[in-house]
Amino acid sequence: MGMLLISIFGYSQQKLLSYEDIKYLLHNNLAKNDTFLITKGYSLEQKDIKKNNRKYTLSMPGSTKSELQLRADGKRINISLETNSYEQYNLLLNSISQFRVKDGNIGDVQTYDVKNLANIYITITDTVPYDALKKDYDIEIVPYKNITAVD
Repeated sequence: MGMLLISIFGYSQQKLLSYEDIKYLLHNNLAKNDTFLITKGYSLEQKDIKKNNRKYTLSMPGSTKSELQLRADGKRINISLETNSYEQYNLLLNSISQFRVKDGNIGDVQTYDVKNLANIYITITDTVPYDALKKDYDIEIVPYKNITAVD
């Protein structure tokens, strides 16, 4: 039973986004990101070529979900991740821990300055309808000016 649990947890972890995944997304164009995210289990929900936007969803067990939006602003990729997965939130924080230059708060927003990559802003709110066991995590990832996507 223990190996099965580890196997299932490991499988679901592969679908969640870590520091390395964020780094890949910020350094590659939208077409390469499409392929990468689909292999991780995300579904492409919306593609707006004129606005250079992509929207992906990932459904997980227990009514847990993630909605990911990528927007190309010139050669820079901006990432917005809305999820109610504590595992996603925790994995992201743990994976950036060795690269964090500065942590802070602006009101209710947690801020993380990630070395040679991006600023990450996280807002945590109660779910609607209220569930004591779940929170909504709004994660905005804004790359540094020198971090650009390669065509």
